[in-house]
Amino acid sequence: MRAQDIMTTKVETIAALETAEAAAERMRRNRIHHLVVTKDGKLAGIVSDGDLRALAPRSGRLVEEVMSSPAIAATAEMPIRKLANLLRGRSVGCLPVMDDGRVVGIVTTTDLLERIGRGSERPITRGKRWTLKGRGPRRKSVTGRKSFASH
Repeated sequence: MRAQDIMTTKVETIAALETAEAAAERMRRNRIHHLVVTKDGKLAGIVSDGDLRALAPRSGRLVEEVMSSPAIAATAEMPIRKLANLLRGRSVGCLPVMDDGRVVGIVTTTDLLERIGRGSERPITRGKRWTLKGRGPRRKSVTGRKSFASH
């Protein structure tokens, strides 16, 4: 599975020189949590609702003052494992997906979690059993050996 399989292609952007209030209003209106920030037509950073919540109302600050920069970007061919590793430990929960210098999509932590959740519902294939490691609490079986609790 690759970024192109889970990314959202309708990406909302905002110019770095717009106000933080304009960014907050755009997120509210579109019911989203991240905006890709551009400056001179190029990727400059990401602004999230968390960045904006930390500001005092009517702060008059510009997006470029509160955005996370530099933005870490992905490619459409990037495997989801690599996407997850890029997002891990970062304060911004999304990656813009780039192709030839253009933003073509966005992948959020929610996109990844939804994919993982759907993946755990895969049917058991003949001869192979798919399980989650460390699933459930350990309990003692009748024989005294530790085993995982069945669900």
